[in-house]
Parts: sequence; C-alpha cells; structure tokens
Amino acid sequence: MVASPAAARSAPRRPPVAVSEAAPKPTDLAAKVPLPQPRPAEAPQREAAKGKDDAVKEEAKSAAKDDAKAPPPPSACRLALTEEIAIAPSIPPIKGPGGCGGEDLVRLEAVVLPDKRKVTLTPAATMRCAMATAVANWVRNDVAPLGERLGSPVTALDNFDSYQCRGRNNLAGAQLSEHGRANALDVHGFKLADGRMIDLTDRSQPRDLREAVLHSVCTHFSTVLGPDSDWYHEDHIHLDLMERRNNYRICQWDVLDPMPKVAPLMPAARPDDAPSRETEQAANDNPKRSAGKTDERNGARSGSPDETEARAPARPDGAGSGADAGPNRPVTDEPAPAAKPADSNRNRQTQRTAASDQRKGGASTGDARSAPEPETPPAGRTAPASDKTRDAATRGKRAETSTSAEKATAPKAPRKRHHSRRGWDPFRGLF
Repeated sequence: MVASPAAARSAPRRPPVAVSEAAPKPTDLAAKVPLPQPRPAEAPQREAAKGKDDAVKEEAKSAAKDDAKAPPPPSACRLALTEEIAIAPSIPPIKGPGGCGGEDLVRLEAVVLPDKRKVTLTPAATMRCAMATAVANWVRNDVAPLGERLGSPVTALDNFDSYQCRGRNNLAGAQLSEHGRANALDVHGFKLADGRMIDLTDRSQPRDLREAVLHSVCTHFSTVLGPDSDWYHEDHIHLDLMERRNNYRICQWDVLDPMPKVAPLMPAARPDDAPSRETEQAANDNPKRSAGKTDERNGARSGSPDETEARAPARPDGAGSGADAGPNRPVTDEPAPAAKPADSNRNRQTQRTAASDQRKGGASTGDARSAPEPETPPAGRTAPASDKTRDAATRGKRAETSTSAEKATAPKAPRKRHHSRRGWDPFRGLF
C-alpha cells in the first residue's frame, strides 16, 4: 500500500551511509600550498625603497609640468614672418569666453617696406599670424605704391580696431565676430610723410585712389565691408580672412561720388518781378476784393462792343457779318475763348448794353419805316440808302449778334455745393 504525501513528509529521514575513506591530515594540506621565499639579505630596506618610488613619481610630474609650460614650436607662418617683412613679436595664446581668442598670435607693430622704411600701425594690432602676413603683403605691394602716386610716402596705417571679444557689429547676443577670433582689422586710413591723412571713407578724396584701394583689399582679404554695406561700416573699412565654403568672398564697399557743393533740393531764388509777400497775403485774406479787381481788369481788357468792332479790321469779302462778327469774336479764324465764371458782372453789363442797343435799333427802324418812300430810281440803277437806314440796320445786326454771342458763351449753372455759405468759391481770388 502506498503512503500518502503528508505521511511521507512527516516520516524521519534516514542518515546516508558513510563511505569508508581515510580523512586527510593537516600536514598533507600544508605541503601542497606554496609558501613565499625568504627575503634575500642584500635586498634594500622597505622604507628606503618606498622613498625612492615617491621621488620617481615626483620627477615624472615635474617633467610633465615643464613640458606643458614650454611654448610650442613656431609654426610655418611664424617662421616666414621675419623681421625683414614686419615687426610682429609673438604673444601667448588667448582663451576667452564664448570661443574668443586663438593661437599663433602676434602683435603687429610695423610693416617693413622693401627699401627698409617702416609703416607703423597706430596702435599696434593683435591678430593671428596669417592675418598679419596678409596685412603686411597688402601694405608692401599696394599701399606703398599709392604713396608714390600722391607725391609723399606712406608712414602710418590708422588701426581702427583689431582683437576684441565681442559679437558682430558690437551687438549683444550676436554671432561671434572675426574680431573676437583675432582674425580681423578695421582700417580708417593712412598717413603720409607730409602730414596729410588719407581717409578711405571720405568722399572728397580722389575717386580713382579709393577705387584702387578697393580692388587691392578685395584681392588680399576674403571679407571687405565699407560704406553702403551696412550702417556699421560708414566710417571705416573692415578686413578679415574668414573661411567660407567653396572659398566664397564678400566685397561690399561702394565708392561714392563727392557731395555737390550746392544742394540740388534747395528752392529756386524768388524772381525780382514777383509781388511782395504782403500783397499776396492781403489778396488771400480778402478774396472778394481780389475777385472785384479781377473783374475790373477783365472788363478793361475786353472793352465795349463798339470799341471792339472799331478796333477789328474790316474784311474785304464782307465775312464779318453774321454771328461770327460779334463783339466777342476775333477777326482771325481762331475760336473765341469761353467766358470765365468769375466774369458774371461783366456778362450782366453786356446784356444790359445789348438790350438798350436793341431798343434803340427798333425805334430807329420804326422811324425809317414811317418815313416817306424815296423816289423809285430808273431801271438799271439802285437807290442810295439813307444814313438813318444804314445806322438802324447796323445797330440791329449788332444787337442780334451780341445776344447770340452771349447765349453761346453764357456760363452753365453752377453745381450745388454742400456748404453752409451759398455760392462760396474757394478759388475765386486765385485765378
């Protein structure tokens, strides 16, 4: 019968059967473990060996410090920039905040020309060796010949700015400028031996001279910024050797023409025959009076209809009769000018004159009709007209012509203006 699991767990376990083997002895275990050999008699003492190890470590540390303090070997640029080219002593590397500074730096104090003359930089410029080499080559090859053209050698180069840890255009938070990397130089101009100062941004300087400097700097440097490039380079020329993709270069300097001696926007001089300002001011203050004066001048200029007809020469072919022979119609074939709105007083006066002439003409005509008929001339002959008949006919034609001319040239009814004062014309006294 098989026992249950609970009964099997509660049953006592039997001890294992012991194997009959001989137990190892302690002496056998010690013989199997290797022991260290005894210290030789000629070995140094432990304290002396410890001190020697410490001395070796200290010597290694001091040698490492000396290696760190020792200046690095001069670069190829430093070896090429000798005292025969420029006076530029080396200075230690600069490590400033935000990536400012650089290595292989020099302090460019003067450029030595081929004839051993010196062109000093005032003040001395701190820059990288490659930038100092570019400046020296520019002065030696291009600036010195310009002095010969001006009749006096170049003695100094005005340094506007060199190394300065700042952003572009001296703006806070802007990208680091090439001045912060000691890779740029701002030039204001150069000085001649006779004391003259050639300002490169001065528009009064010769244009060909400034253009020659422009072409030379754009050849030696990768970035050139001058007047009209932006607001920050109106009084100096910025030069640097910034490296860009595909050797891209920037040359932005507009050589401006000299300023005119007389400003072109100045107003023209007042003519001598112009009226005085007080007269014009009075006319503007009193437009009604000015309008009256204008009407008087127009009336005096036009004259009466009889005077106009008397002044007009008679046509041989009799074309002066009819509507074209009115008082306001000229003798020539040119059309008569239209009446002006400002001449309303003269128009009313002309109408009254025409009406009176018409009445007189009618009365004269009646008198002529009531008069006895003249004797009939014989056949083949025309009876001569009397003086009264001719005068009456002339005045009648004149009245008809005047009335038709006034109707043709009468001004149109003025448009209603939405003003508080009826019939107000702001241009009444101006034309």
